[in-house]
Amino acid sequence: MLKVKNINTYYGKVHALKNVSIHLSPKEIVALIGANGAGKTTILNTLSGVTPMQSGSIDFAGESVGALSPDRIVKSGISQVPEGRQVFKGMTVAENLELGAYLRFTAREPKELIRKDIVKIYQLFPRLEERKKQMAGTLSGGEQQMLAIGRALMAKPKLLLLDEPSMGLAPLVVQEIFAVIERLRSDEGVTVLLVEQNAKAALKMADRGYVLETGKIILEGNAADLLENPEVQRAYLGKEKKDIWER
Repeated sequence: MLKVKNINTYYGKVHALKNVSIHLSPKEIVALIGANGAGKTTILNTLSGVTPMQSGSIDFAGESVGALSPDRIVKSGISQVPEGRQVFKGMTVAENLELGAYLRFTAREPKELIRKDIVKIYQLFPRLEERKKQMAGTLSGGEQQMLAIGRALMAKPKLLLLDEPSMGLAPLVVQEIFAVIERLRSDEGVTVLLVEQNAKAALKMADRGYVLETGKIILEGNAADLLENPEVQRAYLGKEKKDIWER
C-alpha cells in the first residue's frame, strides 16, 4: 500500500531524514520507534505533505504522492493524527468531526453519508457522543485524543498515521485507544503507521516495526523479533522505562 524509498528531509540545514525507506502492506499495523528527536514525527509529516521532502519517492496505492499538497494527500486516502492532539478547542466535538470531513463536503458528498460516519465515530468512542455539544478545549486529554482520531477517520482514510497516541494518558485510556486501533484494522481494513514512545506496547500490537536513530532506519523486522532483540531491549525496553510505562 505504501512504499517510501530513500527520502531525505531537511529543516533548514539540519538533515532530519537520511535515505529513509519503509513499506506497509494493506491492513498492517507498523510501529516506528526511536528516541526523542530521532525523526519519527518528521516521517509522518513528510508522508502527509506538511514537511516537504528534498529527495526520494513516496508511492501510495500505486500512485506517486510525494509532491502532492497536504489536502490532496488526505484526498488520496492518508490521514494523520498529530502529536499533542491539536483539536480545535474553540469548536464543539461535533464541529471538529464535521471539519474532518471538510473535503467530503466540498466534493458534495451526500450529507447523509457523512452523518452516518459521525455515528460510527460515536460508536467507537461513546464518550464523544455524550460530549458532542461540548467545546473540545474542555475535554480531558484522553477524550481529546479520541476526538483527534475520530476527526482523522472522518476523511475515510485507507492509511492512518498516528503520532504518540498514548502521550500523557492514563493506562486504562491508552488500552481503550489501542483497542480501537486494532478494531479499525480488523473491522474497517485501515492500515496504521504508529509512532509511539511506549515501544513495548507498540510492538506488542504491531505486525512489524522500524527503529529510527538520528534520522536513519537502523533496524527493521517482525514486531515479535524486535521485542526480543537485545539492542532494542537495552535501548527502548529497559527496566527504568518499562516501570514508567506500566504504572
